[in-house]
Amino acid sequence: MHEGASLPLRIPVLVPDLPDAQELMPWLSRIDAARQYTNFGPLVQEFEGSLSSVWGNATEPVNVISANSGTAALELCVAALALPPCASVLMPSFTFPATATSVCRTGLIPLFTDVAPYTWQLTPEMARNAMRTHEFALVMPVATFGCPADMAGWDAFVVETGIPVLIDAAAAFGNQTVGLYAHVAFSFHATKPFGIGEGGALATRDWALARRVRNLSNFGFDASLVCAPGFNAKLSEYAAAVALAQWARQPTQQANRRALWSAYADALSITAGLTMQRGFGPDQLPAALVVNLALPAQDVAAALAQSGIQTRRWYCPPLHYHDVFAACARCGPEGDTRLPVTEHLAEHSLGLPWFAGMSQTQCAAVVATLQAVLDTGLLKNGKTAPAMLGA
Repeated sequence: MHEGASLPLRIPVLVPDLPDAQELMPWLSRIDAARQYTNFGPLVQEFEGSLSSVWGNATEPVNVISANSGTAALELCVAALALPPCASVLMPSFTFPATATSVCRTGLIPLFTDVAPYTWQLTPEMARNAMRTHEFALVMPVATFGCPADMAGWDAFVVETGIPVLIDAAAAFGNQTVGLYAHVAFSFHATKPFGIGEGGALATRDWALARRVRNLSNFGFDASLVCAPGFNAKLSEYAAAVALAQWARQPTQQANRRALWSAYADALSITAGLTMQRGFGPDQLPAALVVNLALPAQDVAAALAQSGIQTRRWYCPPLHYHDVFAACARCGPEGDTRLPVTEHLAEHSLGLPWFAGMSQTQCAAVVATLQAVLDTGLLKNGKTAPAMLGA
């Protein structure tokens, strides 16, 4: 995160948009009346049912298990899969640490791979290539910055290989579908497009897995007996109250964000010196606005900060740079340890301001200031186009 040293923050990179006290009051009154505050109460059940109705239907229902964080949803699913101890889990290095820590905490080992040049994701094709040189018991793709993973491709991968797939769709609520075979975990952190403060959910069509996840979220209890060592990951009724109030606000929030995005994205798409992430559908919005720059991202961030524009280097450094993961193996596109696209993004990706309450004036200021910074830097360095990913 970067801020100008002498200027107050003018345009923040991200501002949460949660219900106010008045919007919460009807749901809080229901909690007062029911006097049930946790342990899968009526509001939690209603929220899970709302999510299930979006992702499933009568012939292909989806099981939704809420959790107190997106990280907990990931860890519960990994634990419920009951994979062999110390097995490897294929995942991108270009992701948030929770993707890897949820694996480590269940006794498994991350196996880091690269991401595709334009979607910045681990793809089914890349996973198939990794199988030629490495063994792994699970694949954990990431719906990077809200860009939906290829669900049809991952379902086909599961059928073809028998290897389970758990998609970390922490930031992709509203964009990511739920597969027939691949499982999906979402986050409802305050900074996400559907934010409730803290919370998450696992969505799966595997009823047996869903039951194990539900039990593990409640200390491992199955009826009155502990069937496995779980932990307390339940969503409280108060968090569910925020979720249901936010659910009612979702159509208006999305409409406002979509109207804002149209002009903002168009302006950025013709800005010289950057390229944007690809892979979003026509009605899908990114959770975070991250661009690939022709110049070093740290230099551009510092220049923007001088104008009071806040930025963030999400997923930088990539996970294989962190000491705790240094011993984990890497599987590059050529079967070696190089991760060229990830290395490029580590130096050239930058998160720009993008949030529901952003104004058209703020968007225009970001684009104009960024273009001026890039023009100056490109001229100084003799460059005219963004550096190619993976080059």
